Amino acid sequence: MTKSKGQISQFIQKHFLHFNAAALVDAAKGYEDQLEQGSKMLVSLAGAMSTGELGKIFAEIIRSEKVHIISCTGANLEEDIMNLVAHSHYKRVPNYRDLTPQDEWALLEEGLNRVTDTCIPEEEAFRRLQKHIVKLWKKAEQEGKRYFPHEFMYQLLLSGVLEEYYEIPIKDSWMYAAAKKNLPMVVPGWEDSTMGNIFASYVLKGELKASTVKSGIEYMTMLADWYRKNSGAGIGFFQIGGGIAGDFPICVVPMLYQDMEETDTPFWSYFCQISDSTTSYGSYSGAVPNEKITWGKLGIETPKFIVESDATIVAPLIFAYLLDM
Repeated sequence: MTKSKGQISQFIQKHFLHFNAAALVDAAKGYEDQLEQGSKMLVSLAGAMSTGELGKIFAEIIRSEKVHIISCTGANLEEDIMNLVAHSHYKRVPNYRDLTPQDEWALLEEGLNRVTDTCIPEEEAFRRLQKHIVKLWKKAEQEGKRYFPHEFMYQLLLSGVLEEYYEIPIKDSWMYAAAKKNLPMVVPGWEDSTMGNIFASYVLKGELKASTVKSGIEYMTMLADWYRKNSGAGIGFFQIGGGIAGDFPICVVPMLYQDMEETDTPFWSYFCQISDSTTSYGSYSGAVPNEKITWGKLGIETPKFIVESDATIVAPLIFAYLLDM
C-alpha cells in the first residue's frame, strides 16, 4: 500500500538525489521499512538537540510510536524541560563567532550559559528545576526508594508542579510526550549534566545518598533485559550525533553475545548516524558503520546509513518523512 506523503516528503524525494541529501532520503526510507516490518527503534540524542528545540517534531514521533526506547545525554534529558519552563528567558546570539573572551564573561555574569548561538538562563532554567527535583530526590530517599534519572524527570513532569512555568505548548516537549507514555530510556553519564552535578553537590553535603539515583550499570542491565524481550522482529538504531548517547546502548549487543554468551542475540537490524564528525584516527563519532561489524554490533546485512551533516537540519527532515509531512 502506497502511503500519501506530504509536501516536505515529496520535496526531499524530488530534490535530495545525491551525496548527503540522498543518504538522508535513503535513511528515512530505511527507518520506515523497519517500522513496517514490525521492528522497534532506538533513537539516541547527543549534542544539544533539546536546546535546538528538536522536541517540536520529536514529540510527535514519540506520540506516533515511531520510537520505542531513547538513549540521551543528561543534558538533553534536562534541557527539553528547561526550554519548556524558561523559553522566554533564553537569549540568541547570532554573532557568536565574533564574541571575545570578555563578551563570554559578560554572558556568564548575566547568568547565561551559551550553547553555540543560544544562551540558557541559569536562574529561570537550572534553578527552577533544581527547586522541585531536589524534593523528589529527598522524598524517594525518605521512602527507601531508588529511581533512574529519567524516572525522576517523569515524576516531575507528571506531578504538574511545573505547569505554572510553561512557556511553550506542552505538545512541543518531547520529554513530556515520553513521560506520558512511560517510554523506556537510558541516560548514560547522567552525572556530568547540570542536574547530575547538583545531585552530586547534595551527596557531598551529606544531604543525599549517591545510591538514591540508579547508576549507569543499572541502566545497562535494564537495557539488556529490554533488548532480550523486544528483539524478536529486530531493533533499529537511529543515532543523532556521537559520543556516549550512542556508544553506550549499541554495546548491549556484543555484551549479551560475548560476555553473557547468549549467542542467539540478534545484531541491531538497522543503523543510521547523523554526524558532522569526519572519519579520522581513533574517533568513535567519525567511525564508519562497517567498523561496528568488527565489534559485534552490526551484521554484514544490516542496513547502514551515515549522513555527514548538521543534525539540526537532517533529523527534522527524516522525522517529517516518517510522519508523512
